[in-house]
Amino acid sequence: MPTLFDPVTLGAIEAPNRILMAPLTRGRAAPGFVPNALMAEYYTQRASAGLIISEATGISRQGLGWPSAPGIWTEEQTEGWKQTTASVHQAGGRIVLQMWHMGRIVHPDYLDGEPPVSSSATTAPGHAYTPTGKKPYEQARALRTDEIPGLLDDYAKAARNAMAAGFDGVQIHAANGYLIDQFLRDGSNLREDEYGGSPDNRTRLLAEITEAVVREAGADRTSVRLSPNGDSQGVDDSNPEAVFPLAVQKLSDLGIGFLELREPGPEGTFGRTDVPKLSPLIRKAFDGPLVLNSDYGAEDGQAALDSGIADAVSYGRTFLANPDLPRRFREGLPLNESNMATWYIPGPEGYTDYPFAEETVAAE
Repeated sequence: MPTLFDPVTLGAIEAPNRILMAPLTRGRAAPGFVPNALMAEYYTQRASAGLIISEATGISRQGLGWPSAPGIWTEEQTEGWKQTTASVHQAGGRIVLQMWHMGRIVHPDYLDGEPPVSSSATTAPGHAYTPTGKKPYEQARALRTDEIPGLLDDYAKAARNAMAAGFDGVQIHAANGYLIDQFLRDGSNLREDEYGGSPDNRTRLLAEITEAVVREAGADRTSVRLSPNGDSQGVDDSNPEAVFPLAVQKLSDLGIGFLELREPGPEGTFGRTDVPKLSPLIRKAFDGPLVLNSDYGAEDGQAALDSGIADAVSYGRTFLANPDLPRRFREGLPLNESNMATWYIPGPEGYTDYPFAEETVAAE
């Protein structure tokens, strides 16, 4: 069986190891949701990952509701990302852009007071991060059927811009309770049209979005992230075993480069559930490389490869705090702990100041 340190082919991307950097929202973009030089430094520090999956990046003004998150719908944003891709490539790394529409998680403050869109007129639990502080989520309106072609165009344009910005590919964020996930699951999708009701209908939007993205980026440079088990931001499904293998079969038929699954367990650090992991079922339905995510370390990451279910493992908070994570895993070096208080604050603190292994040794 392969090790975490062996290369793996992820569609068109030849990754030098199987330790991927998971997408991590960090909130360091400039006004106008424009990527900047600080972000380029952060990603370049982590270029030893087999592949970097960028932080979730808004495909449109309608779809983005996080302070200082980056976008990819304007020329200025696209130009801003070129700093990151060029720097990561110069350091020998590979990076794909994760495309994001948050759906009902967008607060009206980001939309000039207009309600967000979702599969149905529902309200997310909890509070939104807005430029003026936390506020309760407000009820979304159901996305009209005649608006879906425009949504597909937004995804296609985002993919086109990402490739123009120099990314090695794109990932469609279909997980974690955001717009596509809101369509996939019957806890949030109450529609009675061709995008609601049966599992085949509820997976229709994901398939159409993926088709639109594949036309721009190529199937072998397109990936998808799903979170098939348990509740995520109030989005859940009564029978995930009927929905997600079907969704994955549609993605497999489109020939996407790889699939990433976020699957928390009963003791998950951020999100926990007793709903069994669906990766064994999904492995049977998906012909391409499968990447697993959520609370993995070096040993259980290797065990996931040994099981034959995973082809690679993506690491989030561990990569956040350890820019040289593959080296630390390979040499059994101690790991830095991440500081949650600095995850989303402006500036370099808790962002680009985590030490590399040699800096840690020198300081002792």
